[in-house]
Amino acid sequence: MAHQYTHYEDVNQEELEHDIDEIKKTIGARTEEDFQHLLKLELWGRSATLSGFGLIATSVILDALGTYELSGILLWLIGFLGAVLMGVGNVGRWANVTHPILHGAYDKVPNIPYRYTKKGYASGNRRWIDWLDWIKPDAWAFEHNIMHHYHLGEDDDPDNVEKNLLWLHKAKIPMFLKYIVIYIFAGIWKLAYYAPNTLRILENKERLRRKEEPTLKYEISPFTKNGKELWINYILPYGIFMFVFLPILFLPFGVGATLGALGFLLLGEIIANAWSFLVIVPNHSAEDIYQFSTPHKNQGEYYLRQIMGSVNYNTGTDLIDFAHGFLNYQIEHHLFPDMPHSFYQKMQPIVKEICKKHNLEYRQESVFKRIVMTIDLMVGKTKVLRIDGI
Repeated sequence: MAHQYTHYEDVNQEELEHDIDEIKKTIGARTEEDFQHLLKLELWGRSATLSGFGLIATSVILDALGTYELSGILLWLIGFLGAVLMGVGNVGRWANVTHPILHGAYDKVPNIPYRYTKKGYASGNRRWIDWLDWIKPDAWAFEHNIMHHYHLGEDDDPDNVEKNLLWLHKAKIPMFLKYIVIYIFAGIWKLAYYAPNTLRILENKERLRRKEEPTLKYEISPFTKNGKELWINYILPYGIFMFVFLPILFLPFGVGATLGALGFLLLGEIIANAWSFLVIVPNHSAEDIYQFSTPHKNQGEYYLRQIMGSVNYNTGTDLIDFAHGFLNYQIEHHLFPDMPHSFYQKMQPIVKEICKKHNLEYRQESVFKRIVMTIDLMVGKTKVLRIDGI
């Protein structure tokens, strides 16, 4: 694909490395202010979750008590708003808080509480407080922080969208059915993809240590070793809490209230999945994104690949960035994955200028435009750009 930007092999990687490294000196050290920024994002997410659950409770309890001063439609809208807020809180807890902390972004803040460090966050019983989800924190940290970040766009990247969807490309079904498959997948992808895939990647780490061949298969059955692990430590903790324990709280108001709460909680889960799919998947997947056939050879080439293999979305205020999970700064994040979210807002204009200096394309577009391009890639309508053997 011809374009007006510098070709990969013509970039001065040593000079690019120097320019990118200079950003650290410009931005300075992490401070209490960066930690307070994180606490604000955490507060927004938890407030969304609690208020969302409160609205769901209000909706189903008033309906059970027969308070018909409010119409059934209005009660449903209250419950629906609650489900949306539950989804917002879910994504916020993952993208705005868990993501940077598990990268160690705040470890160097002076006097940082241990629970906000990479080692302390969501560790042991703290998982129930910090980040209870379908995904086990240590498995996601390895799959994402190591395998994805340091193998971006390579065959070893576990989040290589085009590679992961080859089965759908080859499926002999009408194109509209392929799109439907993706739409359904978007609503359940944390459970259907991240839970088993992060476990598989973590198991492959141990297989390689034992000098065994890595596995490409997910084990879903609870009667296999990994399948048992998947159900006991990934699926059941979150599933039982969210979709058994919380609905049962409404049983004193009747079975209808319990089922109503369950329905809204399931809707909130679908919204969380779709929202996270929207802001996460397009970051590295579309026909204008590069993939690579060999590992990077030096730090300069690593930086180059993060730029050419990533895309940003529209940026702005903390509220806009919160809604995107700060994944709208994906280029900056992949250049410096262990930086606080607040740093990316300061870094962005500097990174843009460096890309301009080296005549590198700095991709930044609406997340809605990018999701359309990504879905076209997922169904096999388009293909990525590939750098081979360099």
